Amino acid sequence: MASFHLISLGCPKNLVDSELMFGLLEQAGWVFEEDPARASVLLVNTCGFIQSAVEEAIDEILELSLYKKEDPDKLLVVTGCMVQRYQEDLLAELSEVDLFIGTDGFHQIVPLVAAVMAGTLKSKVQHVPERFLMDSTMPRRISTPFYRSWLKITEGCNNRCSYCMIPSIRGELRSRTPADLVKEAAYLEQQGVRELSLIAQDLTAYGDDLGESIHLVALLKALLAGSTIPWIRLMYLYPSGIDEALLSLMAEQPRIVPYMDIPFQHVSDTVLRRMNRHYASDDLYQVIARVRSYLPNVALRSTLMVGFPGETDDDVRQLEQFLGEARLDHVGVFAYANEAGSPSEHFAHQCSETEKNDRLDFILGVQAEVSEKILQKYVGRVEAVLVEGVSRETDLLLEGRTRFQAPDIDGCVYITDGNANPGDIVQVRMNEAQTYDLVGEIVY
Repeated sequence: MASFHLISLGCPKNLVDSELMFGLLEQAGWVFEEDPARASVLLVNTCGFIQSAVEEAIDEILELSLYKKEDPDKLLVVTGCMVQRYQEDLLAELSEVDLFIGTDGFHQIVPLVAAVMAGTLKSKVQHVPERFLMDSTMPRRISTPFYRSWLKITEGCNNRCSYCMIPSIRGELRSRTPADLVKEAAYLEQQGVRELSLIAQDLTAYGDDLGESIHLVALLKALLAGSTIPWIRLMYLYPSGIDEALLSLMAEQPRIVPYMDIPFQHVSDTVLRRMNRHYASDDLYQVIARVRSYLPNVALRSTLMVGFPGETDDDVRQLEQFLGEARLDHVGVFAYANEAGSPSEHFAHQCSETEKNDRLDFILGVQAEVSEKILQKYVGRVEAVLVEGVSRETDLLLEGRTRFQAPDIDGCVYITDGNANPGDIVQVRMNEAQTYDLVGEIVY
């Protein structure tokens, strides 16, 4: 029987694409094989957003190619953002690969693999002129634990930040309809999903291409009415797109968890202008104050970039001051890297690698102190926790997450006492706070 081995790299949006390919192959009679040595097709869904992701993808491809050397009848298929970005350039670099499919053609995985096997495919690299947008009719095999899932509400992006290749890779903004998203949410609920995380390159841009009546708040109201999923989480909100209507709805609806992922990228006005981010430093302080006025207990996550071309020591001090004053719950910090084809690749005053790494370590250290102090506020409190199962650290503990911790990126709760099953939402008294994690016991 035809079998496949699938490796998914990159962000949750890419993972959804992998789940669609899994579902399409499974629907066509293919069987997933955990062991690549036993699979007839080896499939890698790549990320191409930054150079380190490209390097990771190439390493995975070369590792799988060793199985192909042992068994030349195996097919090696590479899909995703890296293919969409580099296309024909990959032919010479990765001759071991039998088929390349970009982000707009992966939904044709079944007929394309069949064509390779039949020897009728004219080109290894598949160019698809029409931009793709998934819908709820497509088969999707969820790869996350059964009680949580991602809901991808848009494709592409119109923001055009100067360092980012997403618009050229994924195309212009394309929003799914509210009815289609509600249908998928209802299906996911039937599969046992208790936490639904909405994802997009920019959630606040949802519906901008569909008319004035379709926007994020309208979608959230439809999802609340069309499902009973207890936790709905919002990821990737553009700072200037957060309005009073959204905050008011979140304050009224406890099923929308008090958690917001808002990538700031920087706080220096000079750096933000060069990044082509459409807000200033004062706007960030104001949006934080506005969010907390509606949601006093909100957990805020953000990402920051250091070492952007032209960044000065004063700009870094502004970041330090901001983190001390804003007291964000979770922060990811990254060092800037030039991406071929992006405007910032050619900006003057590029920072040295030493400057980037020193600034990265410094800002990470600043935030670590902030995070450790922030977590102390949970000690003694009883919080709802979604149980994920036995702890990854030891089988003597259970592990879960509060509403204030997103899957895969934030800390967790180690549960030292009490019984529960994966997917249960239980009440946990927090007894201890570590730098990024909490420790507690189930009270009911």
